[in-house]
Amino acid sequence: MSVMEHPAGGYKKLFETVEELSSPVTAHVTGRIPTWLRGSLLRCGPGLFEVGAEPFYHLFDGQALLHKFDFKEGHVTYHRRFVRTDAYVRAMTEKRIVITEFGTYAYPDPCKNIFSRFFSYFKGVEVTDNALVNVYPVGEDYYACTETNFITRINPDTLETIKQVDLCKYVSVNGATAHPHVENDGTVYNIGNCFGKNFSLAYNIIRIPPLQADKEDPMNKAEVLVQFPCSDRFKPSYVHSFGLTPNYIVFVETPVKINLLKFLSSWSLWGANYMDCFESNETMGVWLHVAEKKKGRLLNIKYRTSAFNLFHHINTYEDNGFLIVDLCTWKGFEFVYNYLYLANLRANWDEVKRQAEKAPQPEARRYVLPLNIDKADTGKNLVTLPYTTATATLRSDETIWLEPEVIFSGPRHAFEFPQINYKKYGGRPYTYTYGLGLNHFVPDRLCKLNVKTKETWVWQEPDSYPSEPIFVSHPDALEEDDGVVLSIVISPGTGPKPAYLLILNAKDMSEVARAEVEVNIPVTFHGLFKRA
Repeated sequence: MSVMEHPAGGYKKLFETVEELSSPVTAHVTGRIPTWLRGSLLRCGPGLFEVGAEPFYHLFDGQALLHKFDFKEGHVTYHRRFVRTDAYVRAMTEKRIVITEFGTYAYPDPCKNIFSRFFSYFKGVEVTDNALVNVYPVGEDYYACTETNFITRINPDTLETIKQVDLCKYVSVNGATAHPHVENDGTVYNIGNCFGKNFSLAYNIIRIPPLQADKEDPMNKAEVLVQFPCSDRFKPSYVHSFGLTPNYIVFVETPVKINLLKFLSSWSLWGANYMDCFESNETMGVWLHVAEKKKGRLLNIKYRTSAFNLFHHINTYEDNGFLIVDLCTWKGFEFVYNYLYLANLRANWDEVKRQAEKAPQPEARRYVLPLNIDKADTGKNLVTLPYTTATATLRSDETIWLEPEVIFSGPRHAFEFPQINYKKYGGRPYTYTYGLGLNHFVPDRLCKLNVKTKETWVWQEPDSYPSEPIFVSHPDALEEDDGVVLSIVISPGTGPKPAYLLILNAKDMSEVARAEVEVNIPVTFHGLFKRA
């Protein structure tokens, strides 16, 4: 794969503040939009990178902007609105950063006197509700989310904010990931940290049932399905996503830890934020946990492997007594988010590269977890599947040591933000995944990967910076990759129009059409296609 250079630094436009739109704008289409493609692409990301003179410092701090590309009869419109979170509304009202974000501390109001400032420290933690990471359905409703206990219900047609929802009022979790699994019947599964009995920590899997005939909000029926133990009583691992198959739940516990004592005390310290509460356990490596989905029962099998950061699961499936777990990993225990400060990402190309060389290195990997363990096999590799080189060795202490099969690797080139034909192949044996190619953390290509043969297809253009590729299946698809891939691309240097929606043929990653808009579009993280 040829390495593209970005000396012009056009990627900096991904981190520039934009204004919302009062109404949708028409996009200029080149190529032909498939007639069967009807519905809307909804995506979330930061859109406001400073409030007055106060900057946000981290990639995950900018205020949540909701984007929508609508497809109707070959025409495309683009709309965007800021999510009216508490963080946003209060910042707009007070013209300063009021709520501490991931990497930015909110100073107390300078206009208040020293006593009221002093007392504001003891009001406890004001957790951010800045819903900039993803959007997902629960029943007939749509929610924008970050990773705290607050999710925000939005109207997917108008992009208006409806209400803030506190997950703590429904289930025992302190937050939940932005990567729930949504089954075809509408059941939602998610995972979140939980401060359990006598101060011990655990990770709870929550289940929200689909909408019932009584039309009651499914949130009211949310429940904790199973609890995964924590490797360290006081320090939960950071969790961003998890694996789900028809019969099993897979949780990967990494060495990136949240120091709870720091977390609870740092809010009373001047200048502290979420990033200050992370630390790495340099000796634990990675622990993998499995639970039976239907019974909500933990399997008492201790899977272990060497250290990596994990944000995104690609897919997980069962095969003949094994779980195949495909992951986008970053080698080592140092937290990758340390490299995602905006100052890093906005640096000139040579500096961006210099920083990325020090960071953990990305690799897409396949791990294979045997479910049936026989003590007589101590010292042996238990993996008997013919198609993988991944191993699982039973050790004398009854742990199982995993070694992965590498399915994609390029120096400082990540295959990230993975997407699959989720509706038909999520949790099942599959062949293809689509990803955003990060070149030293700069998103500069879209990639399709055959996880069986490791063959890749790439879409790339000079000075063009795409987003997570969303796969949309053809309504009459017979094959897994029969459909299109949608991505928002910014191309600040190349033409009159700074951004466009790109439609690729999912089979060979060739361009089908693009819909250009007159406005810049900042970085988006995740989203979904909502069929009309």
